[in-house]
Amino acid sequence: MPDLNLLKQILVATRTEWDRPSTRPAVRKAFAAVLDCGTAALGWELYASDSEEKRCYHRCKSRFCPSCGYRTTLLWLEKQEAALPDIPYAGVVFTMPRELWSIFKRNRHLLHDLPDLGARVIQQWIRIRYGVSVLVMVVPHTFGGDLKFNTHLHILVSAGGLHESSAQWIPHLRLEKGPLMRMWRYAVIAHLRSALRAGVLRSDLSTQGLQRLLSTAYQNERHPRWIIFLHKIVSKSHFLRYAARYVRRPPIASWRLLEVTDREVVFVAKDTKAGRLVRTRCLFSEFVRLLAAHVPDLYRHAIRYFGLLAPSAKGNKWAGLFVALSQTVKIPPPRLSWRDSLVRYFGFDPLIDSRGQEMRWVRRERLVKVM
Repeated sequence: MPDLNLLKQILVATRTEWDRPSTRPAVRKAFAAVLDCGTAALGWELYASDSEEKRCYHRCKSRFCPSCGYRTTLLWLEKQEAALPDIPYAGVVFTMPRELWSIFKRNRHLLHDLPDLGARVIQQWIRIRYGVSVLVMVVPHTFGGDLKFNTHLHILVSAGGLHESSAQWIPHLRLEKGPLMRMWRYAVIAHLRSALRAGVLRSDLSTQGLQRLLSTAYQNERHPRWIIFLHKIVSKSHFLRYAARYVRRPPIASWRLLEVTDREVVFVAKDTKAGRLVRTRCLFSEFVRLLAAHVPDLYRHAIRYFGLLAPSAKGNKWAGLFVALSQTVKIPPPRLSWRDSLVRYFGFDPLIDSRGQEMRWVRRERLVKVM
């Protein structure tokens, strides 16, 4: 499993800074979960053999926890591999000007609307151009290789679509960057303008200042940050493996945490422009501030599904899709138990004692808090 020692050291050293009422509840819950994970604080199951006893501490199951996130990610990958039909896909990345990042960082209620905006852009353009429905999976990101807040969307879209009136599968859909960029730009700016008119957009800028900022971002079609990256054909496995690295994991991998001093964190940052890794030093307070910005709000999904992948389509439409593709609906693999997943993914059986004997469950226990 990933080594949590350095991350735990950082969170312990900065607890007085993030464990306070003014901190976003999701941040306090996520950081506390990492500290409590695999300790007596969450309780444990007691197992025993003829010669030994063993405590198996409960895990936090937080998506921000590298250990729990890793196991959950592997289970999610298997489920998605089975669920998605075997067809070509396209990968799309929607970005926006850096001037807008801070707006979404401060207005997280607007940030959560971006996956819906991006999916609607793609679905509307394809429906107008081809008259079909497609499979759309959206993975929102808020970070880059240097941990700075950078709002963008990674989208998987099927390279073919279902013509619902004829129930025929139309292959070889061709996405175009130009129209998609213009529709995405309009959708984002219209969303922000609507929030501004409704009085639900917070900013240090005045209303006039915000209006000028949005007008400039919209009118400049060649703005260097209204970029659409389009990967015409990608396998579902490739996209899923990429998405899985982020949807259930912290924004920085454990291997990138190099050292913790008495006041600094030394980590590996990614310089995407230069295409290289950079050794970076950061004060505890700044590092935790960077991490906290990427903790998703409570009860928010890390992945959103639209079109033929939407929950509402998982019925007759879903069955009709596989009929049109001449494929059979695959049954997702059964969810592995805690024990079986550790054996499969990490190569050890937690319920075999040092003598090779099977251990049996005895009881569940918790710490008794003394008031």
